[in-house]
Amino acid sequence: MAENHATATDVPVPYSTGDSKITDTTLAEMRELAARYPVGRSALLPMLHLVQSVEGRVTPEGIEACAEILGLTGAEVSAVATFYTMYKRRPVGDYHVGVCTNTLCAVMGGDLIFERLKQHLDVGNDETTEDGKITLEHLECNAACDYAPVMMVNWEFFDDMTPESATQLVDDLREGTEVKSPRGATICTWREAERVLAGFPDGRADEGPTGGKATLAGLRLARERNWTAPAGRNGSNGGNGQAAEATVSPEAAAGPRPEDQPGKESGSGHSDDSRKED
Repeated sequence: MAENHATATDVPVPYSTGDSKITDTTLAEMRELAARYPVGRSALLPMLHLVQSVEGRVTPEGIEACAEILGLTGAEVSAVATFYTMYKRRPVGDYHVGVCTNTLCAVMGGDLIFERLKQHLDVGNDETTEDGKITLEHLECNAACDYAPVMMVNWEFFDDMTPESATQLVDDLREGTEVKSPRGATICTWREAERVLAGFPDGRADEGPTGGKATLAGLRLARERNWTAPAGRNGSNGGNGQAAEATVSPEAAAGPRPEDQPGKESGSGHSDDSRKED
């Protein structure tokens, strides 16, 4: 069982594999990223995502390439790569599955979901399944408390999850079944997602609704009850419900489609949204 696994930090990973996939094309793209900013070193974060998209993690070769292009030291680049948790020093599977275990998600079932997935996948935190498909990690707050408990797959949200819908989700990913986030694009591989985060769009940014019913509950109540923002010093308010309403598409206002959310169509998710709206 997962509880008997050594922790990820106990398992040695070679400092360098000696088979870097950073090519001349990758270096050219790094320079392109650096040229997008008035100060080149501002491109370090997207450059590290680009390294992950080709290497599957932040490698020593990737660190040195970033340092050379930006005129930094390897230590400076390493300091950034080890500070942000989105940068991985260990190989990541095809799908990075994160379970929020911060306060509200934990209370709503996040801890139970995480424990179930550890047992189901037979891995511990920050470990990858033997088939290389799933890397499991518990995450801190995802700023999606209105849909707690939430999970993320390659940084796309999955809302109102249960242990059952979570296990179905990872099974579908391992089997190669097409999976959609209820409010985002069709799930791609982790490396493909990292390339998008590096600043090379895949053309699917507008796929799926941009906001869900629970997120827009406050807007709905304001409109129904004719609430407006307090008047400012110049006598004007910060907008009203009708003005805000005009910026929300009908698809977004309708919320996520149940058929795109694992477990929802079978009724395994939460069906009572009253706890979120009022």
